[in-house]
Amino acid sequence: MSNINSLAVEKAQAAEQRTVSAARDAIDGKVKGIRALLPFIGPAFIASIAYVDPGNFATNIQSGASFGYKMLWVIVLANLMALLLQNMSGKLGIATGKNLPEICREYMPKWLVIIMWVVSELAAMATDLAEFIGATLALNLLAGIPMLYAVFIVGIVTYFILMLEKFGFRPLEKFIASFAMLIGLCYLVETIFSKPDFGQIAYHSVVPWLGGKESIMLAVGVIGATVMPHAIYLHSSLTQKRIIPRNDLEKIKIQRYSTIEILIAMTLAGFVNMAMMFMAASVFHSSGQSDIADLTTAYHTLTPLLGSAAASVFLISLLASGLSSSVVGTMAGQVIMQGFVGFTIPVWARRVITMLPSVIIVAIGLDPTMTLVVSQVVLSIVLPFPIIALIYFTQKKELMGVLTNKRITTICSTLFAVIILGLNVWLVIQTLMG
Repeated sequence: MSNINSLAVEKAQAAEQRTVSAARDAIDGKVKGIRALLPFIGPAFIASIAYVDPGNFATNIQSGASFGYKMLWVIVLANLMALLLQNMSGKLGIATGKNLPEICREYMPKWLVIIMWVVSELAAMATDLAEFIGATLALNLLAGIPMLYAVFIVGIVTYFILMLEKFGFRPLEKFIASFAMLIGLCYLVETIFSKPDFGQIAYHSVVPWLGGKESIMLAVGVIGATVMPHAIYLHSSLTQKRIIPRNDLEKIKIQRYSTIEILIAMTLAGFVNMAMMFMAASVFHSSGQSDIADLTTAYHTLTPLLGSAAASVFLISLLASGLSSSVVGTMAGQVIMQGFVGFTIPVWARRVITMLPSVIIVAIGLDPTMTLVVSQVVLSIVLPFPIIALIYFTQKKELMGVLTNKRITTICSTLFAVIILGLNVWLVIQTLMG
C-alpha cells in the first residue's frame, strides 16, 4: 500500500511540475490563447466555491420567495465586490509571496493580530457551520439518511477530499473546479425548469430596492453569503507560491492570467447566485408561496410545482455545494491559523473541531435554514476586518511594487467597505428599534 501511495504522490508531483512548466511557456509567450490560460486555472475556482455555499442557498431562496426579483441587485453588487476583492487578494499573493494573514502578522501590532485571528476563526466556524448543515440537509432529503448520521458522513467525505492536498495543488483544484461546474450546470437546468421573467431580472439587477427590517437583514445576509472573509484570506495563499514570478514583468503577466481566471470563476458564481434567487422568485413568490423560509420547505414545494426532477437537481447542487465549500472552508481555516499565529493543527483535528457546532445543532433539533441565515449575517459583520486589511496593504507601493493598486481600485474597494459597514450598522439599529 505504501508503494502505491508513493507512486501516486510521484505522479502528482510530476503533473504539478508539468503545470508549472506550461505556465512558464505561457509567460514566455511560447503558447497563446486558451492553452496559455489553462495552467493558471485553479485558485479562483477554489475561492469561488465559497460564493455558492449552502448559506447562499438559504439567503437567496428566502429573498426570492419573500420579495420576488427585487433583491437581485444585491447579488450583482455583492458579486462585483467579490470580483474586485478576490482579484486584490490573488494579486497580494503574487506580488509578495505571502498570504494576507502572514502580512497582517508581519506589519500589524500583536494585539490587533490576535483580535483578527480570533474573529477570523469565528468566521471560519460560522462558514463551516453553513456548509456542513447544507450538505447534511441535502443528504437527508436526497437519500433519506437521518440528519445525525448524515452530518458524520459529510465530515468523513470532506476529510478524504482534503487528503488530495498531499498529491499537490492540481488534483484538489481539478476536483473543486468540477464541483463548481456541476453546481453551475444544475442551476442552468433549474433556470430552464422555472421559466423566469428575464425582463424583471434585467430591471431588478440594476435598480436598488430595500424595504423593512427583514429585507435589510436578508440583504446583509446575501452580502455575507457572497463576499466571504475566509475566501479573501485563502485566495492570497493559493497564489503566493503556485507560479513564482522571477521578475516584475512576470508578476504582471501572472496577474493578468489570474484576473482572467477570476472573471470566469466569479461570473459563474454570480450566475448561480442570481439563478437561486430568480428561481425562487419565479416559482415561489409568483405562486403566492412567499413564506418559503427554509430549504426543506423549498424542496417539498418544488416537487409539486416543477416536478421531482427539478427538486432532485436542487438537492444535488446543494450537496455538491456543501461538500466542496466545506473543504474550502477547512483549507481557509488552516491558512488563517498558520498566517496569524504561526502554527497549524492536523487537518483531522480541525475537521472534528469545526464540525462540532453542526453536530450539536442537529442533535438538539434547531432549524437548519435559520441557522444558515444567521451564520451569513455573522459573516457579513466580520467581513470588514479582512477587507480593510486588504485595501491597506495592496495600496502600499513598498509592499506591492509593480502590482500596487491603481487609485480607482482603492476608491472602489473603499466604497464597498463603506457600503458593507453601512448595511451592518443599519441592521443593528433596526434590530434594536424593532
